[in-house]
Amino acid sequence: MTLQGRTALVTGGGGPLGRAFALALAGAGVRVVLVGRSERALTEAAARVTEQGGAARTAVCDVADPASVTRLATELADEDVSLLVNNAGVAGPVRPLVDIEPDEWDEVFAVNVRGVYLMCRAFLPRMTAAGRGDVVNVASVSGKRPLLNRTPYTASKMALLGLTRTLAGEVGPHGVSVNSLSPGPVRGPRMDRNFRLTAELTGCSVQEAERDFASRAALGRLVEEEEVARALLAMLAMPGLCGADIDLSAGMIAPA
Repeated sequence: MTLQGRTALVTGGGGPLGRAFALALAGAGVRVVLVGRSERALTEAAARVTEQGGAARTAVCDVADPASVTRLATELADEDVSLLVNNAGVAGPVRPLVDIEPDEWDEVFAVNVRGVYLMCRAFLPRMTAAGRGDVVNVASVSGKRPLLNRTPYTASKMALLGLTRTLAGEVGPHGVSVNSLSPGPVRGPRMDRNFRLTAELTGCSVQEAERDFASRAALGRLVEEEEVARALLAMLAMPGLCGADIDLSAGMIAPA
């Protein structure tokens, strides 16, 4: 099964993981449309893609805003998007639930769940009409096991797993596969931020916070961005994969 010649839309395309997805897809011959809120970050990511000989386009969009997503769908009416990677997400606060404000909770669900719903709602009709397509929702291993002081994030990723499985049943008969990819701790700016916040909350050092988190994984380490990108390509190479969740967490398990 080849990806050559297909067009992929990657949300959160200006972030580290979105950029890794774009580079991997472009390397497989996919035309990439990078979507996000920061035009500068998108332009930089697209430049990386073109530097390696790939084809990339950018579009500014807030996936949590229905009007913005509608404008995006209109702007991309000339693109045959047959692959949607819902990667946009926010980490949210690192505090006990009782110390989290309602607007902080709502922001996490707006991007992590509502954004996926809006993007699928906008782009799935084209795929089902064509009788082919793939949707990959970037979830998290945190949606499958406890992550203390991260209630809104964990709850949003659990919701995303339910969305994925249900949507797969709806659009699978039309030739569209929907799956989720659940990374564990991915090395990068977001995890660095979480380690700093955990250190502030618990009084440990940033290094201790990282070691404690990584020790929960069977391999005792964080996952690299490039590993997650390769997992995406592997999923797309399995045409029978539908309604599934792929765990890429270095063997992350729930804390005792």
